[in-house]
Amino acid sequence: MEPAIFGTLFERSLDPAQRARLGAHYTGREDILAIVEPVLMAPLRREWEAVREKAEAEANKARALSGRAAANALRRAEALSLGFAEKLRGMRVLDPACGSGNFLYVSLKELLDLEKEVSSFMGMVGLTPFFPEVSPEQLYGIETSPYAHELAQVAVWIGYLQWMHDNGFGTRCEPILGPMTNIKEMDALIVRDENGGLREPEWPEADVIIGNPPFLGGNRIRSELGSEYVEDLFELYKGRVPAFADLVCYWFERAREQAEAGEAVRCGLLATNSIRGGANRRVIERIKDTGDIFFAESDRPWILNGAAVRVSMVGFDDGTEAEKVLDGVPATAIHANLTSTADLSTARRLPENFDICFMGPSPKAPFDIDAETGQAMLNAPVNVNGRPNSDVVRPVASAVDIVRRSRRKWTIDFGMMPFEEASLYELPFEYVREHVLPIRSQNRRDDFQGQWWRYARPRPEMRAALEGKARFVTTPAVAKYRVFVWMTPEVLCNQGTLVFALEDDYSFGILQSRAHDLWALRMGTFLGVGNDPRYTPTTCFETFPFPEPGEAGEQRVEISAAAKRLDELRRNWLNPENANAAELKKRTLTNLYNARPTWLANAHARLDAAVYAAYGWPADLADEEVLKNLLALNLERAASEDG
Repeated sequence: MEPAIFGTLFERSLDPAQRARLGAHYTGREDILAIVEPVLMAPLRREWEAVREKAEAEANKARALSGRAAANALRRAEALSLGFAEKLRGMRVLDPACGSGNFLYVSLKELLDLEKEVSSFMGMVGLTPFFPEVSPEQLYGIETSPYAHELAQVAVWIGYLQWMHDNGFGTRCEPILGPMTNIKEMDALIVRDENGGLREPEWPEADVIIGNPPFLGGNRIRSELGSEYVEDLFELYKGRVPAFADLVCYWFERAREQAEAGEAVRCGLLATNSIRGGANRRVIERIKDTGDIFFAESDRPWILNGAAVRVSMVGFDDGTEAEKVLDGVPATAIHANLTSTADLSTARRLPENFDICFMGPSPKAPFDIDAETGQAMLNAPVNVNGRPNSDVVRPVASAVDIVRRSRRKWTIDFGMMPFEEASLYELPFEYVREHVLPIRSQNRRDDFQGQWWRYARPRPEMRAALEGKARFVTTPAVAKYRVFVWMTPEVLCNQGTLVFALEDDYSFGILQSRAHDLWALRMGTFLGVGNDPRYTPTTCFETFPFPEPGEAGEQRVEISAAAKRLDELRRNWLNPENANAAELKKRTLTNLYNARPTWLANAHARLDAAVYAAYGWPADLADEEVLKNLLALNLERAASEDG
């Protein structure tokens, strides 16, 4: 039996809810080797090549000599070979979220294979081969699940015994399965002392830390782990791991601490590729502050519960390793955003872009209503305050409404109204009392309970910025393609969207340009099945340097015209005359950009050429050069703000 099968058994045996809480994900051998090889084995293989060359030279000398001189040369060859074998037998490997032990098992097998290579070499040059002594006792693990803890010990020992048998070394004496006290059943992040105080648990000292810690997005941590645990986590790691960063970030920080303290030499961990951006990237920046990244796979396909996602793999140390490899290619440097060219992680927020881009309001309760219910409220008589329900009953748009077809949903939005004023809109208010209040009453958040008739996050700053605007720009927070569309003031764009308090075609054109798309892709994060790009206001928009008004000059007119034409052509395609319902259902922005017909490509090319001209760039400027230029412009603007 392949010992890695225990990983599948472990994951499938868990209740789905428990699996989500633990972040338990089986990692296949290919993905494990993608970390084990560069982090654990690569420096050992380099060292062995150097040792082998010296030992082989001594063995060759022995064959050319005789007597004591030959014996001395052979002894030197033997000492070199056995010295390296001893190093392999002393390597300590830690997986601080070991699950069923697959990372440990693969590491053990690779060490054993290399030790066998040393033994075979000794036999080839006339020395006595040796019995392999690399063993499971060199492996260390941390695991919270009692079941996985037991599985890990069994899987590692079975893997070891199979390797010994398959390579002709027989089996060990009784007991067949040795002790594995090095795998600890405990929490890797938090422990309370005898006085109830919080502290970080001690990790075993190891030469190499590897593994696949649990993925759990920051917005799910509290619901999966519980408020008390999360508050303890935030308190203990304050100033080191941003609140609501992905749970995996805490393992990165702990491993960084081990490397900085000299308690680990090399570390290699797997994470979702959102580790490259947003709040998550802070832990990578801290790694760069105290050491360096020597290996990374920035965006690797991975299968999680049958769904395709994208992951990043990061190998780091205290800065000792000189050779760096990014995405399989040698690199001179690997930045915190896991790129080797323009280091966009140094980009700064620009005050000129403040108070323009906002996340849409978040309800956290069933404020949305169907078209029939909404229409009944709109048709109701005027309320006792003399106002119609259309003041608070509004069409609502989510990301789905933007990239697909409108769901024809409405929402009840009291904005920032106080209780007394909201209650004057009788039908909407009573609906919210019936459907929202029971949910809010169960929520521990006092701000939700005390203002239960409002959206949980009503975004007053967004409402103020949109005041008096005839239209505004919106884009999905998460989408396969970064598309921007116009929206009218009566529509409420919810938390699945980003809202821009902009109403001119010129700004729309800059946002929809390739320059901004490249920047947003690199500066944003990734989320969801398929790991579609996520747009974030602070990193994607507030850092983006628009062309200076003076720089744009006559190009402002061309950008506006190109943007207006692109929007017109897209709307004509989405809603052609005389199209039936079946045809309209297929006409979505996602399908349009999947097909990308020539007319759409031409419209974008015209817009991009105008935007590049506004920056003073040639129309065929390479993408990396675009990013370098934007970063330089960002830093120049930020420096001028500093005075």
